Amino acid sequence: MNNIVIDTNNLSKTYNEGPVPVEAVKDVDLNIAKGEFIALVGPSGSGKTTLLNLIGGLDHPTNGNVVIDGTDITNMKENKLIDFRLNHIGFVFQAYNLIPVLTAEENIEFVMLLQKQSKEERKKRVEQLLDEVGLKGKGKSRPTELSGGQQQRVAVARALASMPKFVLADEPTANLDSTTAGNLLDIMEKLNKEEGMTFVFSTHDQRVIDRAKRVVTLVDGRIAEDKTVN
Repeated sequence: MNNIVIDTNNLSKTYNEGPVPVEAVKDVDLNIAKGEFIALVGPSGSGKTTLLNLIGGLDHPTNGNVVIDGTDITNMKENKLIDFRLNHIGFVFQAYNLIPVLTAEENIEFVMLLQKQSKEERKKRVEQLLDEVGLKGKGKSRPTELSGGQQQRVAVARALASMPKFVLADEPTANLDSTTAGNLLDIMEKLNKEEGMTFVFSTHDQRVIDRAKRVVTLVDGRIAEDKTVN
C-alpha cells in the first residue's frame, strides 16, 4: 500500500518500574493507511493506550520503530518531536488534560495559538467547534465549572481544532451519554470522509467499535486479530 501514513515495526515497550518487568507492547507490526477510521480494542492491560502513546511519540519504545507520514519519530529529539506533534497529530486523552486556568475556548484555541494562526481564524474555528460539540455558551467556563462529559467534549474539540492529519483518541467517548457520543463520532466521521483525517481510537466502547472501519484486537501486548469490518 503506497498510502501508509502510520507504520510500526517490531514495536515493543517494557516497563521496569516494579519488581517484575511488564511487557506492555510486544513486537507490534501495524500499518495504517491515510484516512482510516480504526479502533484498537482489547481487555484492560492489553497495551492499547501504550501503543497509542508510542504512535504519538508520547512514549519511547524499548525496541522497534515508529514512522509517521514518512518520518521516523523513534529517536527524534524532544524539541523536534514537539513541533512534529503540533503540526501533525491531535490527541484526545482519557484524563482530558485540559489546562485548568484556561477557559473552554482558550483550551480549544491553544494549539492554533502555538501554530500562529490568525486571531480571526482561531475565533471562527473555536465558535464552530463549541457549537458542533454541543457547548455553545460554555466557552467562558473553566474546566472545574464543567462536568466530566463537558470536559471530554472540550478535549475532543481541542484535538480537532488545528485540523491535524491524525487524531489519536484514548477512550474519547468515556463519560458521555449516547446522544453526545453519537454527535462527536458524527463530527469525526465527517472529518474522516471529507478531509481524509486519519483516526485511531483506543476504546472499550461498542459505540466507537461499531463505527470503526477496521478493528485491531490486542491481547497481552500483541495483535491477536486485525480485521476490516465495513
